Amino acid sequence: MAKKQDIRALTKEQLRGFFTQNKDKAFRGNQVYEWLWHKASYSFDEMTNLSKDTRTMLEENFVINHIKVDQMQRSNDGTIKNAIKLHDNMIVESVLIPTETRTTACVSSQVGCSLDCNFCATARLKRMRNLNPDEIYDQVVEIDKQSRLYNGHKLSNIVFMGMGEPLLNYKNVLESIDKITSDEGLGMSPKRITLSTVGIPKMIKKLADDEVKFNLAVSLHSAIDEIRSKMMPINDKSNLAELLASLQYWYAKTKRKITFEYVIWKGINDTQNDANALV
Repeated sequence: MAKKQDIRALTKEQLRGFFTQNKDKAFRGNQVYEWLWHKASYSFDEMTNLSKDTRTMLEENFVINHIKVDQMQRSNDGTIKNAIKLHDNMIVESVLIPTETRTTACVSSQVGCSLDCNFCATARLKRMRNLNPDEIYDQVVEIDKQSRLYNGHKLSNIVFMGMGEPLLNYKNVLESIDKITSDEGLGMSPKRITLSTVGIPKMIKKLADDEVKFNLAVSLHSAIDEIRSKMMPINDKSNLAELLASLQYWYAKTKRKITFEYVIWKGINDTQNDANALV
């Protein structure tokens, strides 16, 4: 038996084409697309505005690969940490972070990471693969469900600060954001999405050239090359001067402010020299 195709890998036009090839009306593709993305359905049986024969035809030709919440830990402050099982049984983490003013989904972009930052737990795991767009999208869907269940309201923000480096999965991350912000998807404002990166200059410039509308955060942690390189080996490939130049390029093109992430470690990056360099 031939392996069934993941239906969510198809564009709306490809779905419309599937139905016309099978002697049905093209707008059925629009209906299916709405179920897959706007309604985030994981089952053909839920597509109740399609006939039973149509749903059977879809079942015979396609699968809907989707993530599952494998484990969930809820803290007293309402934070929910999720172990997410992908369709190939690999695991990533996603977190629901509620505060008084916002409810944020922290999502992963890769299984593991290749950058070896010495303060990051994910660095102990080698990069296995990139997440595809629907696996990123599904994390937001599942965390939104948790927010509605436990907090009584939908998500307000998304941060790409989970496992992996988003800019090393550039195409899939941007495609997922396009779907998340589309009216045919979740309809979230790109201004409520922040992508956090270790700082890869050529990719930051590409973001600016692609005129993205979401926010940028940089995992900095030191403004001194020698210290930053010890914590973050990526700094040996692209030093702070190169990073700064790319951020200036970003700001000149987008006029969007940049968030700098700086965790203070005693005796490592907390001296007066560190403060002076940061300023």
